[in-house]
Amino acid sequence: MLNQVAVPDLWQQQAVAALREGKDVVVQAPTGAGKTLIFELWSNQGKNRGQAIYTVPTRALANDKLAEWRARGWDVGIATGDLSENLSAPVIVATLETQKNRLMRGDGPNLLVVDEYQMLSDSDRGLNYELAIALAPAHTQLLLLSGSVANPQDIVKWLSRLGRQAVLVKHDLRPVPLEEVHPHDLSYHVPSEIRGYWPRLVVKALAEDLGPLLIFAPRRQAAETMAADLARQLPNPNPLALSTEQKLVVGDDLGKLLKARVAYHHSGLSYGARAGVIEPLAKAGQLRVVVATMGLAAGINFSLRSVALAGESYRREEAEQMLQPNEIMQMFGRAGRRGLDETGFVLVTSNEIRLLDGHACHLSRNSAVDWAALLGLMAAAADSGRNPFQQAVLSQERLFTTRTIFLGVEESLRHPDVPCGFHTDAERARHVRKRVREMLNSRGEWQVMPEPVARPVGEIYAPGPDFGAAEVAKDSAGANVVGVAAGTLKDANQNTPGGDEAQTGTDTSKGGRPTVPAGFVPVLSIPQALEKVGIGTLTLLPDYPGKQIYGRALTVADLISHDRVIIAKWVRRLTNWNGRQAPVTVWREKIAPLLEQKLAGQNTPVIHFQTHDHHILALVSIAALPLRVAIDAYGVPIWHPVHREVLPYDCARCSLVEVCKPLSTATGTALLWRRLNLVDASGIPTLRGRVVSFFQQGDGLAIAAALEDQNYPLSELVYDLANLDGGFRFCGEDNRWGGRLGIVCHQRFGLLSVPGYLENGIPPKYGAGAEQIVASVHKNPASKQAWVTDLTGPGDIDRVIIEWRSTLRQIAHAPDLEWPRWMEFKALARGILNETESPTITDLPPLEFHQTRRVDHRLILRRH
Repeated sequence: MLNQVAVPDLWQQQAVAALREGKDVVVQAPTGAGKTLIFELWSNQGKNRGQAIYTVPTRALANDKLAEWRARGWDVGIATGDLSENLSAPVIVATLETQKNRLMRGDGPNLLVVDEYQMLSDSDRGLNYELAIALAPAHTQLLLLSGSVANPQDIVKWLSRLGRQAVLVKHDLRPVPLEEVHPHDLSYHVPSEIRGYWPRLVVKALAEDLGPLLIFAPRRQAAETMAADLARQLPNPNPLALSTEQKLVVGDDLGKLLKARVAYHHSGLSYGARAGVIEPLAKAGQLRVVVATMGLAAGINFSLRSVALAGESYRREEAEQMLQPNEIMQMFGRAGRRGLDETGFVLVTSNEIRLLDGHACHLSRNSAVDWAALLGLMAAAADSGRNPFQQAVLSQERLFTTRTIFLGVEESLRHPDVPCGFHTDAERARHVRKRVREMLNSRGEWQVMPEPVARPVGEIYAPGPDFGAAEVAKDSAGANVVGVAAGTLKDANQNTPGGDEAQTGTDTSKGGRPTVPAGFVPVLSIPQALEKVGIGTLTLLPDYPGKQIYGRALTVADLISHDRVIIAKWVRRLTNWNGRQAPVTVWREKIAPLLEQKLAGQNTPVIHFQTHDHHILALVSIAALPLRVAIDAYGVPIWHPVHREVLPYDCARCSLVEVCKPLSTATGTALLWRRLNLVDASGIPTLRGRVVSFFQQGDGLAIAAALEDQNYPLSELVYDLANLDGGFRFCGEDNRWGGRLGIVCHQRFGLLSVPGYLENGIPPKYGAGAEQIVASVHKNPASKQAWVTDLTGPGDIDRVIIEWRSTLRQIAHAPDLEWPRWMEFKALARGILNETESPTITDLPPLEFHQTRRVDHRLILRRH
């Protein structure tokens, strides 16, 4: 009983007093200093009035707290996604993500404890922590705990900005001080049969009475290899005896290591092996060496006398990540057991990472935006008749930052009523930068430049050199006018074609061709316009007296004497004439008429033949050949009309042009939502957007895309959900991004990448192959062991089942929608949830009596 009595330190008493005064409390104290005791004292050992929710970073820590407090007789519930029980208890242990929606709805507990609140800066989960704290209702007190934040005073300022009364309680002294130990200080004679850097170092450390040791390895394989090497080489004068139940949980290989009082600890282990055997034995001091992976450091809830780091980086997902100072601090913080060790030791290994390299980091938010939270708030605002975008902006103003987090609608909200009707800043910026291209038509009116179409050259006209230069110059003030100027200026965009048909255009009542508009000339008189029309040499046609009309001259034959000609090769091919030469009479009577017929069929009729320098030329008309030009509002084809670029017409009558011009055209969050069809033009979430709001990161996008595919069976989709957190471990040699859910995402989102949400159109944590495991385990729970491979451990299978069940629970408890397919999917998820169990629901073997007694791990070696 004496071991259970805890006398609070002064700083702990100050924190409890502040809580009882109704204040929020931010606690900064080292690992192992007793931060959790503050909550236990406030709650009167679990007998608090009202409800308190104690949130932790991992499900494993939640399960540990649940077991610890229930062992003391507390009434405790748990909510970790896959587990949800006794939710009306006075104390709930939870992961923060399970509580975020409740807090945002204003349904908060009396006290919310956020353990390890430095998670606020985490790239994956930081948004959930930030929104939960920022949007917690006023009646919910906050107790924020951490040991690795350099600027806790900024958290207090943030809470004060939110209108909360917050105090900082800071304690810098570790209950067990740390001391560095260098290998060269361990002067012992190590037997020659013990080989390798780590076995020899560990033997020396145990001889120096620095055991038990916690070694952090960079990855699973390294941890298992090192543990096996240590177990094989270390002298074992006092083997550990395991109970039959413990042996069944850990298996033969790990059981052999435990017999040597050595273990490895990583997420590939089953929950029973990790939480039921290794951790209890480590806490009881029965293990002399535990080799743990760095990636699981945050989930370790035990300390040993000494700590060593076997690397300076570790693998996270598929990327190698260097150890950060706060991570080093957290790992070194596991050295020294309060009440057992007077000093904790840090072994400085070959990587030369020292105590000074571990320190608290400046806490800051990442730059991401929580789509799910904002879309949920926007949906609630829309349902209550409020502006959805306005609600999203207001919520962003409550985040942990002094800089404005732009959604891309801020300026639009200041000026909501505009002629263009756009509601996002980027859309307005792009719209005002666009220019409407106008042309001066045949009646001297400005009209929108139409798309060019092909018309016969003979019907096309061009502005003449004297076409109203002065008037155009006067009208074009402020506009970019290109080309020859025009005369009387009107705006054809504001009028329908009509008026005096005698002035210009086509006399359609008589079915005639267009008359020459005033101030225009036929395009057949402009050589520059005809450069790419027809073949042959451009030449003036002499058959139009008083007019300058161009055609083409084609060499059709050469005179070799007064009575014979050589026929051009292209003419022979066109007319199918056999023979390279022919008499002049044959040429005139047979070949020339046949050529005229063929050229007429090509819309280049022969005007006449002429001889020039022994060459016979065919002068052909090109009036019937096509040329792509703009046709004005009166049906007149115009080549190179006078044109200008002006503001869009709605901008021209808007007073906010100068406001919109400086806005960024970059795709902001709001515009991205529009493109993904998550919100409509007014910001009201669509059906897809509402589904996205129920889930974290990109999961909602994938689920919504699958539900929209009517050919996707729900009975197949309910298992494919497991792939959303599958990662790279379950696909084997197959394509990680494969599977039907991945294909549907590609079809809906293409190769779009949005950090945290989509990677080439698919949620970043997606990995095919997990669906086979959950389907098999659902049908036969005993089949789980059959899926264990060298790459995939029992813990990986447990994890994917836990994440899958967590997603099913989110679906089952999500709001209803007017969408039959969604309601059917909810019912299916609820049914499977009731038919499966969490892997963490298992009877953990108790420690044997002899395993509760303290063990001396010192080895006897001769000093040098």
